[in-house]
Amino acid sequence: MAALPVGGAGVSAQTKLNCPRFLILSSSSNPSGQRLRRHTVSALPSNNNNESEETARTGEEEKQGVSLTLDDVNPVGLGRKSRQIFDEVWRKFSGLGQISRTTTDERLLDTVLIRGPMCEFTVPEAQDTTVLVVGATSRIGRIVIRKLMLRGYKVKALVRNDDPEVVDMLPRSVTIMVGDVGEPSSLRAAVAGCNKIIYCATARSTITGDLNRVDNQGVRNVAKAFQDYNNELAQLRAGKSSKSKLLLAKFKSEKSLEGWEVRQGTYFQDVVAAKYDGGMNAKFEFTESGDTVFSGYVFTRGGYVELSKRLSLPLGSTLDRYDGLVLSLGGNGRSYVLILQAGPLADTSQSKLYFTRISTKVGFCRVRVPFSSFRPVRPDDPPLDPFLVHTLTIRFEPRRQRPAEGPSGNNQDPRSFKLILEYIKALPTGQETDFILVSCTGSGIEPNRRDQVLKAKKAGEDALRRSGLGYTIVRPGPLKEEPGGQRALIFDQGNRISQGISCADVADICVKSLHDSTARNKSFDVCYEYVAKGRNELYELVAHLPDKANNYLTPALSVLEKNS
Repeated sequence: MAALPVGGAGVSAQTKLNCPRFLILSSSSNPSGQRLRRHTVSALPSNNNNESEETARTGEEEKQGVSLTLDDVNPVGLGRKSRQIFDEVWRKFSGLGQISRTTTDERLLDTVLIRGPMCEFTVPEAQDTTVLVVGATSRIGRIVIRKLMLRGYKVKALVRNDDPEVVDMLPRSVTIMVGDVGEPSSLRAAVAGCNKIIYCATARSTITGDLNRVDNQGVRNVAKAFQDYNNELAQLRAGKSSKSKLLLAKFKSEKSLEGWEVRQGTYFQDVVAAKYDGGMNAKFEFTESGDTVFSGYVFTRGGYVELSKRLSLPLGSTLDRYDGLVLSLGGNGRSYVLILQAGPLADTSQSKLYFTRISTKVGFCRVRVPFSSFRPVRPDDPPLDPFLVHTLTIRFEPRRQRPAEGPSGNNQDPRSFKLILEYIKALPTGQETDFILVSCTGSGIEPNRRDQVLKAKKAGEDALRRSGLGYTIVRPGPLKEEPGGQRALIFDQGNRISQGISCADVADICVKSLHDSTARNKSFDVCYEYVAKGRNELYELVAHLPDKANNYLTPALSVLEKNS
């Protein structure tokens, strides 16, 4: 396809070369039949590039008598050698390192960063936002901290110890919190007062215990501590945290069976259906082992069984304030149809049905179901309005079932099912992300270690998705110590990337995601641009005029799948 010219008419060749380019790439050929979501963005240096002007501006500040410290304002982190050069120069300046200790220095910082020549680096929301960086001394974490401080954020850094060599790696104006992500009790003070979290920590070894402690349990612990803190704040305000899930059903006793109705039916009402009527049966019970189980079988052609209940929401609560549902389920790995009935309660005959399919696995799992995934049973009906939802139904039907292996390894009959229910909750909605997790794609990891690492990373990602917090999961390719903003980036959700990416670019994505609504509840891979093989190299190029903010992230993420 033809590429639109970058820069537009009247732009000289020299200007075009120096201006940042923006490329949105969407697949126009997909021979495999799979959905491809691919996005390429470039933010090449230009005369207006903010990052490249920072050193020059701080030099001007020196001439004007304002002394700065690199540790407090350097956003670049350009690799080991470049960072050493910057450190050596900037260590000659002093004063800004004490900005968080005195009122006078706070006024100085406000003059330099907010009202001074560097005002274009600041973010309007930054002054009222405190960000906790977990893994603050990691390759990405150190750059994230400097970028945050330059933009005016209040920053807390979580480290395992406060040894001098660790403290020296961080700006002196950062609030250092000592804690271990594997110890929940040490995280309460760290999350207190924070509005957002960027999790850059990763295990230093591939020992299973270390991987589980940092990449899996660590994410769970930090997310839970953050939720608990928000709940405590809400209780002080005599309200409910906007980040808390709404409990719709909890199955812990025989009383939890009340209101649920078991029904059965068929899609076909003809002679052929009667001929193949093998019978069906289902029951909903609370067992002696303390489980609430919906189980049975369907041998009838076109038959189904379902479990249904009219929802009873707390006073003042409506589902339009929530983003979707999360179900904690166990069983034998069957798939089910989740049905929502929506309409006026006064006249249920006006209600409309909306459905989506969910899959479970053998054992327990938690299934996240966004309201956007529900489709009307009748194509002419309008999209689902969560405000009008009044009835929830879980349906089992034999069709489209995949045989699941039983404990002995034998395939079970797909016409029988067993579903253990633990709870059903509504996930809160929001405009911005609360928790940014830096994960990995697996590229660049030794083959004998890759499965181990990815298993722990995936478990941590799943825990974050189920937490109810607004999340952004960034999976970079192999990290490189080189300047950021020099090469185009590919944003993908197909687990296909293989190229590396600089730590500075990953840090920039994390910082830009903090207040970008398109980043909420999305997971994506990112790496340097490369030429795809086969027929997948055909893309549509869309030009973007350079602007001072160079906000490449919004259009890059807007085309990616949400709740991924």
